[in-house]
Amino acid sequence: RHPLATFFHLFFRVSAIITYLFCDWFSNSFVACFVTILLLLSFDFWSVKNVTGRLLVGLHWWNQIDEDGKSHWIFEARRVPTIAASTEAEARIFWLGLIICPVIWTVFFFSTLFSLKLKWLALVIAGISLQTANLYGYIHCKLGGQRSVSRATS
Repeated sequence: RHPLATFFHLFFRVSAIITYLFCDWFSNSFVACFVTILLLLSFDFWSVKNVTGRLLVGLHWWNQIDEDGKSHWIFEARRVPTIAASTEAEARIFWLGLIICPVIWTVFFFSTLFSLKLKWLALVIAGISLQTANLYGYIHCKLGGQRSVSRATS
C-alpha cells in the first residue's frame, strides 16, 4: 500500500484546479496566481511521471536521446501476476485522476476562451499539455510497454 503516493497523486492536481478557480478571491496579482498554479502543475507532472506511476500501477515512461541525437520514447510496464485489493483501489484512483483532470482543464480552456479571459489561456494550455502528456505516456505503457522493468534493470 502507498497512501502517501496516492495522496500526492491527487493533492497537486486538485490543488492546481482549486487554486485556478479561487485565486482571484485571495490575490489581486495575476503573476502570483499564474506562477503558483504553474508550479503546482509542474510538481504534479513530475510526481506522477516519476513516483506515483511506478508505485501505484507499476508503469513508467521517459524520453531518451541517443548519441546520434535521435529521440526514443521508452514505455515500461512491470509485470504483476496478482494485484491486492488495496492496490486495485490505488490503481483506480490513479487512473481516475489521470483521466478526469485533463477533462477539467479542457473545460477550463473553453470557459476561458468564451469568457475572453485570454491572459489565463496560456496557463490553461500548459495545464492541458502537462496533464495529457502524462495520460498519453501511461496509456502507451498500459497498452504495451516496450519492455518490462525487470529486463530494463538487468
